[in-house]
Amino acid sequence: MEHNSKGGENNEGQEHRELPLFDLDRLLKATNNFSSDNKLGEGGFGPVYKGILQEGQEIAVKMMSKTSRQGLKEFKNEVESITKLQHRNLVKLLGCCIHGRERLLIYEYMPNKSLDLYIFGLAL
Repeated sequence: MEHNSKGGENNEGQEHRELPLFDLDRLLKATNNFSSDNKLGEGGFGPVYKGILQEGQEIAVKMMSKTSRQGLKEFKNEVESITKLQHRNLVKLLGCCIHGRERLLIYEYMPNKSLDLYIFGLAL
């Protein structure tokens, strides 16, 4: 069901873009087990952590709040909507991770910026 992915492929001209799935173990390593030292902040969706993938790419991992009532179907629909809305001036959604009740979105990391500045209008 899940597989490792480097993400970041440019599929701009395609109607439907398959969003890469990231393995939870890969994200745990990248964020040092979601260490508080790597926590960038928290929003309505949940906490956001900085991570560095093994190949050196910096990422921001947005974790769905455990209290969210959003189910798997709704999460997948939201992810599909976000991928269709990709724009060159917005922070890039690299992939997602679904592991049991864990729902995570993986974005490119933007130093000294808030993801909310880029993902405005989307209730995550």
